[in-house]
Amino acid sequence: MNFRRHFIAATLAAATFGVALPASAQNIVLKAHDTHPAGYPTVVAVENMGKRLDAATNGRIKVQMFSGAVLGQEKEAVEQAQIGAIQLARISLGVIGPVVPDVDVFNMPFVFRDIPHMRAVIDGPIGADLLDKVTNSPAKLVGLAWMDGGARSLYTKKLVKTPADLAGVKVRMMGNPLFVDTMNAMGGNGISMSYGEVFSALQTGVIDGAENNPPSFFTANHYTTGVKYYAQTNHLIIPEILVMSKVAWDKLSADDKSLMKKVAREAQMDQRGLWDKSVAEYTAKLKEAGIEFVTVDQKLFFNATAPVRAKYGAKFTDLMARIDATK
Repeated sequence: MNFRRHFIAATLAAATFGVALPASAQNIVLKAHDTHPAGYPTVVAVENMGKRLDAATNGRIKVQMFSGAVLGQEKEAVEQAQIGAIQLARISLGVIGPVVPDVDVFNMPFVFRDIPHMRAVIDGPIGADLLDKVTNSPAKLVGLAWMDGGARSLYTKKLVKTPADLAGVKVRMMGNPLFVDTMNAMGGNGISMSYGEVFSALQTGVIDGAENNPPSFFTANHYTTGVKYYAQTNHLIIPEILVMSKVAWDKLSADDKSLMKKVAREAQMDQRGLWDKSVAEYTAKLKEAGIEFVTVDQKLFFNATAPVRAKYGAKFTDLMARIDATK
């Protein structure tokens, strides 16, 4: 903990004291943060982005990746980005939703028909509009790119095929009333719990299941806790966002800003190829470990969660219509 405090203090000092050179002449090292571990698709995509920046500027702009939350969790990373101590951060929408409410539309159950639909939305005008809203908000962050966070499905100790099968089943959900309400609407008992507590809660029977994508299900070792089934509900498909510190952005030249947007867009596309490969690999590993992947009628769960979309989506009526109309 002392090391981290000293490291953060050092990054603050580095952000505060700089040499007054023309923007185009400065050697720039961009500190990038991710809570995911080394090798994770979002981490690798930003590292590749750094390689492109390095090549395009003959080494003048480099990215230094700090993965595995070594600089703190997402809330701390955002706070550091806001003052320029961290320059790049891959964050979930929950951290930025309070400042840019429109991004919360992506948190609703079944707002996307499937992964290709989500990608069409974030690649198109809606994705661009929301990045601009982040940039133009009081968040002191610049929205650079979207990252694919996959589809979240149920993993449980009992077989679940329909909402009725979830009766009395305690399922961990992310700490947001919207997500807890989603699980309750799907027929289960949504339990708000931090991610770090899930493993022991599954082991001890405090909860009967959880929900996430296959890479997270495997890498967190949740599949070793007596969970047997992975019901492919795909009830939440929530993209993540790559942001840049506004303090750092404002120090870039116009040419460097254009380059940053270009390589960020390339990272957006690069990451999904890495993600698809990761999902395939971890799905195979889960099946080898004995996890049964269960095909469900998603329409049953979609219909069950209609009240959640009505409650939380009332302020997003037009935006949801645009999302639904995206092909």
